[in-house]
Amino acid sequence: MNFLNNKTVHELLEFGKENHEAYINAKPFPSGYYDNLFNPEMLREIIAEFPEIGKVKEDIQYTNPNELKLATKGEYRFGEKTKAFIHFLNSQPFLEFLQNLTGIKETLIPDPYLEGGGFHEIKPGGYLKMHVDFHKNQRTNLDRRLNILVYLNEDWKDEYGGHFELWEKDMSKCVTKIAPLFNRLAMFSTTDFSWHGLPDPLTCPPDRSRRSIALYYYTNGRPEGEVNVGDKGRITTTFATRKGQDSTKMTIFNSFVNFANDILPPFLVRLIKKFRNT
Repeated sequence: MNFLNNKTVHELLEFGKENHEAYINAKPFPSGYYDNLFNPEMLREIIAEFPEIGKVKEDIQYTNPNELKLATKGEYRFGEKTKAFIHFLNSQPFLEFLQNLTGIKETLIPDPYLEGGGFHEIKPGGYLKMHVDFHKNQRTNLDRRLNILVYLNEDWKDEYGGHFELWEKDMSKCVTKIAPLFNRLAMFSTTDFSWHGLPDPLTCPPDRSRRSIALYYYTNGRPEGEVNVGDKGRITTTFATRKGQDSTKMTIFNSFVNFANDILPPFLVRLIKKFRNT
């Protein structure tokens, strides 16, 4: 199956090198987006396999003041075309492309269990508030270093919203907005300061939704300074309110969760994480 759009693997690796400086110097933190990298017909076949998320118990329904979205769990909901594409995104050539692009020195390791990854969907009114991601994979204890998103939304209009926002490290303002357009690969390096999200309710028509594939990549260890000392083993996501824009309910909810994360043993933190995702 041809996964790339008019590129050989060698050209993909060179593309990574050519865009390295722009990626690492992007504001507000290392990030980028790239259009038409993948075979569009292959992505349309994946769209045809996109499941109705929330119809089986294994699916995840995030419903809390921070998140209103849907996600699959693992790869059991994938069709054959989707599974092949995910395996390509976890393959040696694609990992080498990511290392060329990001400059991450440590060996990138994919997550075959797709912890937090897979198909994501946000329906009208849905949102994902500003946050930084967990730093340790619960299964492997590896360090999360890189997020990628492949958008599956054809004919997406700007007025639908759903832009992926990247904010200043001090959460003072949004610096970059990325529209979730079909065949767009968005990615960023994951640290304690990479605040991102889709904080405003989606305004697309009721027959539309914002669909994407999310994958995360890890290393065994990470450079000093990317994560605060007390956060190195954090397995939960940290959310932050936008000053004057988010609800008091969100602030209270997160104060409780963050307090519990600080004082409770890891097995209870895992229960909290499960509670947040229901």
